[in-house]
Amino acid sequence: MKKRPLIGLTLDAEPAGGWSKYPWYALRQNYTEAVNSLGGLAVALPHDAALADAYLDRLDGLIVTGGAFDVDPALYGETERHQTVELKADRTTAEMAFLQGALRRDMPVLGICGGQQLLAVALGGTLFQHIPDAIADALEHEQKTSHYEPGHTVQITPGTRLYEIVGATMQVNTSHHQAVRAPGRSVVNAVAPDGVIEGIEDPARKFCIGVQWHPEYFVDPGDTALYQAFLAACHD
Repeated sequence: MKKRPLIGLTLDAEPAGGWSKYPWYALRQNYTEAVNSLGGLAVALPHDAALADAYLDRLDGLIVTGGAFDVDPALYGETERHQTVELKADRTTAEMAFLQGALRRDMPVLGICGGQQLLAVALGGTLFQHIPDAIADALEHEQKTSHYEPGHTVQITPGTRLYEIVGATMQVNTSHHQAVRAPGRSVVNAVAPDGVIEGIEDPARKFCIGVQWHPEYFVDPGDTALYQAFLAACHD
């Protein structure tokens, strides 16, 4: 029986107050269920940048998850911050340490939503800080319906690794107010009907893909195929 690859997933975090009087971590259950149901073994990664390499020594793959916060614009060279931008500095610092360490090792990486945006920045790209103010006639990218339902289609770029995995089009959910502006050293592998970049990848690496949607909801058969391809790369 093939050994399950150990997959690290980054956590969200909240300060003391609300659910707990102490600082706490959080991760939606379907993130781990998606990995485990398809043959991986999911583990959660605390926000300890100093231990990133120690964790990576034991991992076979990395998933950078999403969340209701934004990458600091200073990380991609912008001095002004849109009023809608919300930061979680400790989380971003830790995720960047994990991500850069994984990239140095050519470890398989999957970036999801905000994780895809951080991947773009790590590869020298930039972001639109607020889609409604930056892109004329943009679609509604923060759907009001269940994330188990599609929000719009995406066109997959022929010749990319994502195209090989999922085919020409997908139905995806959507929950983001920012988007990749310039992909840096990555290439664009998915685009929404309004031109918003929905996916990136680094073809020079074994597996390095970011998607703007949340494939852990399995809205489209391509979501399952994406996880399966990621986990297969983690076995190599």
